Amino acid sequence: MVTVLFVACIALLAFGVPVAFALGGATLVAMIFQGVPLVALPKYLFSGIDLFALEAVPFFILAAELMTGGELSAVLLRFASQFVGRFRGGMGHTNILTLTFFSGISGSALADAAGPGAIMIRMMREDGYAPAYAAALTSATSILGPIIPPSISVIIYALAYPDVNLVGLFIAGVVPGVLIAIAMGAINHVISVRRNYRGAVQALRWNDYVRNTWRALPALVLPTLILGGIASGAFTPTEASVVAVFYALFAGRVLYRTLEWRMLPSILARSALMTASVLIIVGMSAAFAWVLTVSRIPQHLTEWIVGMHLAPLAFLFAVNVLLLIFGIFIEPLPGIVVLVPILAPIAHALGIDDLQFGIIVIVNLTMGMITPPVGGLLFVTSIVARVPLAALVRELWPFLWAQLVVLALLTLFPVLSSGLPNLFGYR
Repeated sequence: MVTVLFVACIALLAFGVPVAFALGGATLVAMIFQGVPLVALPKYLFSGIDLFALEAVPFFILAAELMTGGELSAVLLRFASQFVGRFRGGMGHTNILTLTFFSGISGSALADAAGPGAIMIRMMREDGYAPAYAAALTSATSILGPIIPPSISVIIYALAYPDVNLVGLFIAGVVPGVLIAIAMGAINHVISVRRNYRGAVQALRWNDYVRNTWRALPALVLPTLILGGIASGAFTPTEASVVAVFYALFAGRVLYRTLEWRMLPSILARSALMTASVLIIVGMSAAFAWVLTVSRIPQHLTEWIVGMHLAPLAFLFAVNVLLLIFGIFIEPLPGIVVLVPILAPIAHALGIDDLQFGIIVIVNLTMGMITPPVGGLLFVTSIVARVPLAALVRELWPFLWAQLVVLALLTLFPVLSSGLPNLFGYR
């Protein structure tokens, strides 16, 4: 049954079937082959999404769409540019800092690339940057969306492995996200020196700094409001997502005054479409994982790995290799739903910190979105930037190597993931 499951899934992916439907189709074929009643498929599809915590997903998506409609991208761009725009490769640094700020609102790599990323690519091109380089930098930085809180991937991870502390895992993404942003900035600086990408020549006065910072404050408050409210116990993650929606509506309509009522139908439609995509993936992945569970794959794999008597560090490096390969072909959300229930209990039994392991899994699978040849984020950015995919990939390699270095640091030093949550009492 398992062989049929994986062969059918690989075959469907090879024919270009979307990941969600490849997982669902493979599950259906395996059930027919095994003679399992087909009524079980819709049952596990719906049970996979019939979870209270998943209610946070559509609200976080809607909050990000509302903030984007409320001039958020332009405000954050001006705010970031005043600090790093004058340095060598300043527009590239502005891109990184803007997307880092925006990732604290969107929770989605694709939203970052298609929204503020598209604006930054256009501005970098106008400033003399190679279009393929601008697209590569945007792709590499957009992976911060699922890492820096609030993160849809973190919510799905906590559902796949309920023993992990959701709030702690949210906070655990802050330092790794900042490290990746710093690594992207270092690569951008080196390449900018080599290619003579200069910074902005326009000098800002002190009142420009005050005005730009004042305008950006409402946008910067949202991530703090979400994390602070959850950490203080004022509201749950699901309630925080609803608070984020009302705050985003208030900021766009009252504070920035750029969010028009006529924009709401299209914003709601985009949010509904993205929510449906996420939930379809989660539901299909849950059915796929159910077949694995029925076939006792998690138990057999656990016994096999435990029988190898791997040291915790050796296990983590083996998991890194597995996930980097797995992430090339599978999107992060189905990867989390399928693999985490198998791997996380093993990591816990080996004494590996749950928060460290969670961040390693999320960073690994998110990097798969920009790993050739299948990375979904590459296709989105290529279309947005209007550059050939091959040219984008050639410019991407230095950023991928830098991210691998950060991943190695996260593997070797648990404190980078678990230190900040432990400081706030989350373990």
